[in-house]
Amino acid sequence: MGAQRFVALLTELPLGTRVVIRYAIESGMTDVIGYIQRRTSTTVTLLTRKGERSVELDTVRLAKVVPEPPDPRKVRA
Repeated sequence: MGAQRFVALLTELPLGTRVVIRYAIESGMTDVIGYIQRRTSTTVTLLTRKGERSVELDTVRLAKVVPEPPDPRKVRA
């Protein structure tokens, strides 16, 4: 039942929410961080720094809302 609550969270959050998702892949687990762009009954698509990434909901193990990234640091002279 544990992972079901994370899937429920991903299906209930508003589009545009920044989240991190840990999900199963063939060789273990991996994470993706980004903004929820769209959902279907079986996937959630995030907009990441490298583009869109779709995650199958049945592979989700953890998910949570994360804060916005910090502003870039100013270059010291």
